[in-house]
Amino acid sequence: LALVCANDSLSTSDDLLQWPQISKCRSPELETFSCYWTDGNFYNLTAPGSIQLLYMKRNDEDWKECPDYITAGENSCYFNTSYTSIWIPYCVKLASKDEVFDEKCFSVDEIVLPDPPVHLNWTLLNTSQTGIHGDIQVRWDPPPTADVQKGWIT
Repeated sequence: LALVCANDSLSTSDDLLQWPQISKCRSPELETFSCYWTDGNFYNLTAPGSIQLLYMKRNDEDWKECPDYITAGENSCYFNTSYTSIWIPYCVKLASKDEVFDEKCFSVDEIVLPDPPVHLNWTLLNTSQTGIHGDIQVRWDPPPTADVQKGWIT
């Protein structure tokens, strides 16, 4: 028992191998989306281009490579409107050569997380005689990425 405890106290989380993982896929407005991943520390996969994100729409038969590794930043893949189909399920996977590290499937409507509103402001309209209760008016504008003309975000 003493040896097991001693060995446990010597190991740290840095010693554990961590596979690359898809951390999230997110669509701010239901018209585009991005997927992000962490490199992990497995097999020294931190060199640019050593990990690929592949995707497949459920009605396709072949895996295709990420269309844009630049727009959404490091360790990401961006799908613009020409690659995004709202009601068709997607599968994405992280791979290096013949090895698959992580895979997720979703439809775009499941990953919508809009950008926060802007110009958030509130005004105290009145308070009760005891000062415990009050009426507040809250105002905000939609984020610049929200396509409120089409009604995608309410």
